[in-house]
Amino acid sequence: MDRLHEHWLTEGLIDFEYKKYVLLAYLQRVKQSFDRTELYPFMGDLVFHYRNLVAVRDNKQMLNQAFPRELSAESLRKLELTYKQIVEDDAVMRELESIIDYALPKFKSSLDEGSLIYDYVESQCEIAPIGLTSLYSREGYLFVTQPPERETQVFRYQVTFFEGSQEKARGLHTQHVATEPRSISNTYEQIKLRLIRTFTDLPNPSAYLILSRLQLPFQATLMPVAKRLLIKHISQAA
Repeated sequence: MDRLHEHWLTEGLIDFEYKKYVLLAYLQRVKQSFDRTELYPFMGDLVFHYRNLVAVRDNKQMLNQAFPRELSAESLRKLELTYKQIVEDDAVMRELESIIDYALPKFKSSLDEGSLIYDYVESQCEIAPIGLTSLYSREGYLFVTQPPERETQVFRYQVTFFEGSQEKARGLHTQHVATEPRSISNTYEQIKLRLIRTFTDLPNPSAYLILSRLQLPFQATLMPVAKRLLIKHISQAA
């Protein structure tokens, strides 16, 4: 799986036709992944690159700073880390602006396609508490199940907080703890009770089941959607 380099815009040959080829080849890989209902890691990549291009377009100083740098001959001789900019002429800047103007709608189109898939997958997932829910919901267990519902993947989760550009945001750290068979004699409630007996540092944990109506790529699609769904549910309940 070839992902687009973080500095694809300014590294290597700065030529419209070349960058167009690089971009279209990448977006073709994204399309193939989406056709398999595999959302990640490409969905996250698209968001990253789209936001970067918007920021670069709106801030020419950022574009200037984004160029890769090379050591000058004098610096090599003196072993000093001083840099000179590779590009300083207006023609290259105009070429970059053309690349950005071409790339932004392409990224937006792929993002829109991925968002439609994401929304559909989320609409096919249900979330429900298992047993009694603790008042402390920042730690607990996440059960994820999909057809044919013969087993469930059990994760221990912890909600984390980090400062975003404008507000405090929530993240979710998960650790896989078990793959449990599903049967009449092994219900979700019984699995939760065994977890409480095994992991005594969480004596009264919250536990949530996310059940998908669709069979999906687990790591590439279902798990990222399940994590976002759990964060949303906990945030609304807080």
